[in-house]
Amino acid sequence: MNTSTIDRYTLKQYTRLMISFFGCLLVLTLFQYGVLYYKGVLDSIFSISLLKAIVHHIGFTAITGIIMVFPFNFWENLRSKYGFNIVFVLLSFILIIEAMLTGYYCSTLVPLGSDLLGYSYSDMKITIANSGGFMLSVYLFIGVVILISLFLGLYRVTSKVYHRISRMYPFTIVLFSLFLASLFTDGKPINQNKTQYLVVNLYNSSTEDNSYTSTEEYPLVKKPNIENVLGEYFTLKEQKPNIVFIMVEGLGRDFVGEGAEYGGFTPYLDSLTTKSLYWENFLSNTGRTFGVLPSLLGSLPFGKSGFMELEEFPNKLTLFSVLKNNGYHTSFYQGTNSSFDKVDRFLNSENVDFVLDKSGFGVNYQQQAEDAAGSSWGYPDKELFKKSISLPREENQPRLEVYMTISTHEPFIPPSQEYYEREVETILSKGNFDSRVEKVIEKNDNVFATLLYTDEAIKWFMQAYKSQPNYENTIFIITGDHRLIPIPQRNNISRFHVPLIMYSPMLKTTRKMSSVSSHFDVTPSILALLENQYELKMPKKVAWMGGALDMQTAFRSTKNIPLMRNKNELKEYISEEKLYTDGDIMEIDENMDISSAFGGSSVEATLERFKSINHYVTTENKIIPDSLAIFTIQKEKFTDSETVWLNSVYDGKDSDKGYFKARELAWNKKWDKALLLCRYNLSEAPSHIDTKILMGRVNSWKGNHDKAIEILKECININPNYIDSYAALFDVYFWSDKTKEALELTIAVEANSASANEISAKISRARSQARKANIKINEVATSSVNSKAGIVK
Repeated sequence: MNTSTIDRYTLKQYTRLMISFFGCLLVLTLFQYGVLYYKGVLDSIFSISLLKAIVHHIGFTAITGIIMVFPFNFWENLRSKYGFNIVFVLLSFILIIEAMLTGYYCSTLVPLGSDLLGYSYSDMKITIANSGGFMLSVYLFIGVVILISLFLGLYRVTSKVYHRISRMYPFTIVLFSLFLASLFTDGKPINQNKTQYLVVNLYNSSTEDNSYTSTEEYPLVKKPNIENVLGEYFTLKEQKPNIVFIMVEGLGRDFVGEGAEYGGFTPYLDSLTTKSLYWENFLSNTGRTFGVLPSLLGSLPFGKSGFMELEEFPNKLTLFSVLKNNGYHTSFYQGTNSSFDKVDRFLNSENVDFVLDKSGFGVNYQQQAEDAAGSSWGYPDKELFKKSISLPREENQPRLEVYMTISTHEPFIPPSQEYYEREVETILSKGNFDSRVEKVIEKNDNVFATLLYTDEAIKWFMQAYKSQPNYENTIFIITGDHRLIPIPQRNNISRFHVPLIMYSPMLKTTRKMSSVSSHFDVTPSILALLENQYELKMPKKVAWMGGALDMQTAFRSTKNIPLMRNKNELKEYISEEKLYTDGDIMEIDENMDISSAFGGSSVEATLERFKSINHYVTTENKIIPDSLAIFTIQKEKFTDSETVWLNSVYDGKDSDKGYFKARELAWNKKWDKALLLCRYNLSEAPSHIDTKILMGRVNSWKGNHDKAIEILKECININPNYIDSYAALFDVYFWSDKTKEALELTIAVEANSASANEISAKISRARSQARKANIKINEVATSSVNSKAGIVK
């Protein structure tokens, strides 16, 4: 019978709708298993795991049907077809969400859970854009059309088989029974409904009880009596050594060193492991990049969604602050935006002396190739290292340099990509890989090509660094922030399993450690090494999450190590040789494989205690007291009335929106309000250069030309390639009759910015004013330009 002639839709049509919904879920499941099989993740599509996935989707369909049957009946009783249309739209929306989450899982091999709450809209926008945002949008649109068409098609088909379905009466009891059956089916991320997984994780995270019941005000504070386990391996010199960290994006242990599952694609790092102190069973404390800086350089707790996501930083100690307090020059280098993951806020809170990010490279460096969407993460690894080597270094001042690479991140498009992909083919043809590993490499040849590129970039850097002051007095520390996400992992600990390589010309001997340590242990161990040799000004007490690196050559696991999988997901915890993961107790062996274990209930209890302390110390500013802090947090202060006004115009979540609002106020000559909003925006995103430039312009409009010049010079020093800084400074020089300075700036802009032609009128104006003032360009010394404009060349 034609449904359009029905006055009121009944359970018959509702049943058909739910069966069609399940049919779409089944197609999405087959799509997921097919993609994972094609990528080499799975050995076969049709397996027990697929059957479990079908059972879980039946259960999800059942609970969805139970919930929606009530609004269906309610609206159908009010008006014909309203209930049907509402439920159809809701189910279509759920299918679209499920399709997106399935696509995310196929790409990352990790389901999206409560970590969704840990990312800002701007972070997600940047990530999507640099992972092929345009193509993702196109594929998403096509997928939505296909999915809804399938939903409608299945609904029509079910009309022919309803006479069989009608025997299942009452339908709600059947649905409830199916839902209960699914609860007793073992569920893993691969075979769970992704929407249900997300909702359950969000609920559990939001209702989690992390209340702190102890009376101890600073539970992490302790005496800094860390054993100097590194001292016997170094011949330290009279002058304090330089410390250079290289944090390599995605560098998992599975790709480096002897016995690596996907070995052969990091030949330089492989050779370096034999010339260094090398920990092969080392762990990152987080499964994503957001946590590597606080863990590796600060041995800090996580907070709810990662330390750098905290709304206000508590007092803390890090390697940055301790070494700067002992005369070190501190610097940080990366090829992408430092505002991503709020790295800039963290560095700013530690008063880091110099920060290089995407904005500061200038015209002589080539950005990473754009993806299909026309987006680029920034500058690839070799360009990052070349830029760093070009910068001046003081010979008589020790240095702490920290590098964060980006090339081994989606979309995996290294320079000379075709060359490196041919190298991958060569390695495959000569290697002795089993069929599964070979298939994974073939399907991800761009990933392994990027590994080869980054390995060569690190080799170039290590060779080039020999020309830098006091190279022979330098300790290099190389590690991964986490394991590469797109490549299949063996188990739940694989994504944390990274190498740690400590190399130096001062090494007495090499050594390979098979014992388990983590990023938490690096800062305490480095400081123990330096304090033992030099008279460091050290805090009387510390709050490190870790201790001394384990130097045992044989496998052993003696530490308690919390592991945050994603932002907002603290689900793994190691206690000696036991691993708690997703409610299961596993045992870790010498190959970092895991197997089921008994008697580990205390591990879960330890994790719960850690969660309580972690939440307390980060939200209540109880990591260390003010008296121990080297740099107390200088939070921008606003009056109550200012705060009320700021909250009324801007929520602090998107710095671009804050800038546009401040610009609108400035254009309307509400200059004090514009400056207030600029201050607030920069308190949340210190590296937002457009906001700084606007502050400079507004100060000049108010007549504060000297202040404007100071701000704009700082902008140019931070980003010598960004043309807007020069444009604004040219205007200020013109308004304040600083003709000679404007002429000096013409030399600087042409030397440092690829976009000088965009402000040719301002450059011509400056030269014209100089001619009128009888100032010749050859009278302007380059050194004067550099000193006055603050340019780093």
